[in-house]
Amino acid sequence: MKIGIFTALFHDRPIEEALDYIAAAGIESVELGGGAYPGSRHLDDLGGARRLAEDDGARKKLVDLVKSRNLIISAVSVHGNALHPNKNIAGEHHQAFENAVLLAEKLHGDGIMPQATVNGFSGCPGDSPRGRYPNWVTCAWPDEFREVLDYQWKVAGRYWRQQNRFLKAHGTVFAIEAHPGFLVYNPDTLLRLRKAAGDSIGCNFDPSHFWWQGIEPLTAVRELGKAGAIFHAHAKDTRIDPQNAALNGNLDTRSYGDILNRSWVFRSVGYGHDTTWWKDFVSNLRMVGYDYVLSIEHEDGLLSTKEGLHKALDALKESIVSEKPGPMFWAKD
Repeated sequence: MKIGIFTALFHDRPIEEALDYIAAAGIESVELGGGAYPGSRHLDDLGGARRLAEDDGARKKLVDLVKSRNLIISAVSVHGNALHPNKNIAGEHHQAFENAVLLAEKLHGDGIMPQATVNGFSGCPGDSPRGRYPNWVTCAWPDEFREVLDYQWKVAGRYWRQQNRFLKAHGTVFAIEAHPGFLVYNPDTLLRLRKAAGDSIGCNFDPSHFWWQGIEPLTAVRELGKAGAIFHAHAKDTRIDPQNAALNGNLDTRSYGDILNRSWVFRSVGYGHDTTWWKDFVSNLRMVGYDYVLSIEHEDGLLSTKEGLHKALDALKESIVSEKPGPMFWAKD
């Protein structure tokens, strides 16, 4: 298993400078933004995802930049909403997804991406064909909410079945980050979409979004791992504020900057859960057959980019398992 990083953290600097910093920090893998909400700064430095997919010379420069620093690329990430009722937004995010799939296929062929992987969200439609904004349904009553859900799942099933065929044609998998606000936000909805659309669609496992929903990530790892649905993993922590959550619960629409009053906030690894938990997380991932990358995603409002990254690295280096287990010399297998 390798420690990686989602390079959106370094979109304030050019790709070569970002890769230099990442390699010097001892990180082994990069997850590159390919468009939609996280942007695509580093791919744009080299002409953009589509050009890199189509131009072998341009792509060779990317491969050489990464390989010369002893890094791999774990995924191209296009966290967006291709189901958005605004057709312009949906079209832009779909195009980013398509470009990322084509690029991932080529990067895998170049040997710099061990498995052709694109990360993103499931998306969320509006409440009807006339909707203007995404509508995330969180309860089963009044009954019209169920009607909204029926409509949304029809839209999602139709779209993702088509994309599953596209993914298969290009030897690529799509790893959905289960995230509130979108149709897929927990293991049940992820497995529902996978069943409806196909097995080239799975999970980018990010524990941070599960904790504040009351989901135990270790239980979720086993359920999704049993289905063979974990394609990629993020390393990001969450801390639930015991006083604010006890007063208002965990559904919280306050600004992420209002840390003192929020019920929960994202934290760097180790600041929400100690290394004992992260060691259990790594062990459970290995037990279900995941041995790829833990990609750090820094979204901690209390720590700087530099300090947050290095604190997370310290915790993960203590937790990660990088060698294959040997034979059980102490007992019969």
